[in-house]
Amino acid sequence: MRKKIAAGNWKMNLTAAEAWSLAGGVLEAFEGNTKENAQVIFAPSYPYLSKVVELAASNDRVFVAGQNLHQEESGAYTGEISAAMLTSIGVTHVIIGHSERRQYFGETNAILAAKINRALAHGLVPIYCIGETLEERESGKTMEVNSTQLSEGAFHLDAENFSKLIIAYEPVWAIGTGKTASPAQAQEVHATIRSLISGKYGDGVADQISLLYGGSVKAANAAELFSQEDIDGGLVGGASMNAAEFAGIIAAL
Repeated sequence: MRKKIAAGNWKMNLTAAEAWSLAGGVLEAFEGNTKENAQVIFAPSYPYLSKVVELAASNDRVFVAGQNLHQEESGAYTGEISAAMLTSIGVTHVIIGHSERRQYFGETNAILAAKINRALAHGLVPIYCIGETLEERESGKTMEVNSTQLSEGAFHLDAENFSKLIIAYEPVWAIGTGKTASPAQAQEVHATIRSLISGKYGDGVADQISLLYGGSVKAANAAELFSQEDIDGGLVGGASMNAAEFAGIIAAL
């Protein structure tokens, strides 16, 4: 049974007090959730990781992710964070290839492939993000872009290691814009992604990979999105920073 996941990416937001309050509120709301395959992942800013790991320890279905990591083991990379640093404080997951990292920091598929390798070498679960821009969608390149990002970033892995990934489809045009792909549009891309995985690794691997949708997910649309056959949850931005709103999304898993 595939894991149903609500992952909250806090990006560069919140003070320490706000972060603790948010995590506490979400944990309290999730306490009564009895769905064994439901998971919550917090992705706070780096200064908050240790404390959120401590808070998340109260529930064995709640995990903490880094928002990024460097592809090298260690070295003179001021301001960066390594896989070993993340695991040393109890972080279990890491977001790799978010569209903002691709757009603002020039991260290529080759760099992201190296980051995935580094994460896996340290036992971290990569949440690998793929997705097209509005221009690419309007020019009919949605499937081409997602196929390229998936294959160049992750298809170098053997089946055992690829099976450890979580894939997040995030249409760039729907991030923070209030626009959301319709459930049918999102399902179409998710189904294609699962088909690509099946073609590379077989149905056994494809059927167990959790595919998340990341594009203006909120409590009001989560149930309809998550009811689609190939959508296993969401990588949530803004709505994950409101405890009640995120609790509504988790309830839709």
